[in-house]
Amino acid sequence: MVRYAAIDIGSNAVRLMIADITQEDGKYGYKKNTLVRVPLRLGDDAFLDQKISLRKANDLVKTMVAFKNLMDVYQVSAYLACATSAMREATNGADLIARVKAEAGLDLEIIHGQREANIIYHNHIEENLDIHKSYLYIDVGGGSTELSVFVNKIPVASRSFDIGTIRILDNQDKEETWEEMRVWIKEQTKDHKNLMGIGTGGNINKMFKLSKEKEGTPLSFLKLKSLYNHLNNHSLKERIQILGLNPDRADVIIPAAEIFITVLKWTGIKQLHVPRVGLADGIINLLIEENLE
Repeated sequence: MVRYAAIDIGSNAVRLMIADITQEDGKYGYKKNTLVRVPLRLGDDAFLDQKISLRKANDLVKTMVAFKNLMDVYQVSAYLACATSAMREATNGADLIARVKAEAGLDLEIIHGQREANIIYHNHIEENLDIHKSYLYIDVGGGSTELSVFVNKIPVASRSFDIGTIRILDNQDKEETWEEMRVWIKEQTKDHKNLMGIGTGGNINKMFKLSKEKEGTPLSFLKLKSLYNHLNNHSLKERIQILGLNPDRADVIIPAAEIFITVLKWTGIKQLHVPRVGLADGIINLLIEENLE
């Protein structure tokens, strides 16, 4: 059994996904075996102080040691560990990478926004797209939002913006970045009629689950808006106690919904497909491509 691992060091949470590689009719795929998520919130340090505090740095190193041990137990043959927005902005990001290498024996790569978008492409969502429609792909994270426009199943434009859920909670999102994003979206989508949306990230996955829509059916803009209102009418405490959200999801889900709603408003998109994949899935697909195909 060939096993690969993906490590996603995000601004909100750090994830390890171990996947069993499958082969059918000459085509490689994968089955998720193990998923571990640790809500470290590196973004709080990075966006407010521009550096990761010693406490969080220690927690990250301990988490990486645990991930390395799990990967050894599962006999993982290839892995890729990517750090995104928070580590990109932390002035001590490079020092932390050296510490992780020395203490956990793992190679981490701090990836820029474009590489992040490219890895997410490896989920090959375009294979299931309608060739007659154009799509705006929206991936919302803790520190950034990655946007890509697909026409005839081909990505024609892509950009990363420093707008994310942790950044908004910490009041570190800038007015001019929102405006930049609005202008870019208008410019890139103005010639495309019947635009559809694709949404990825932990928060939109959770909202899709809460919507009780059938797997594979799109989430309508109206449904998303009413879900947001429903969540927003509850306090943080109520979202945890009454709605059953994890504490580290209950706060970020509100700004995530706001990002999606804003982008859909700017484009007039009425429906959002939620394929329930993310960076970790993209990493596994990339590893398959690099090692097997």
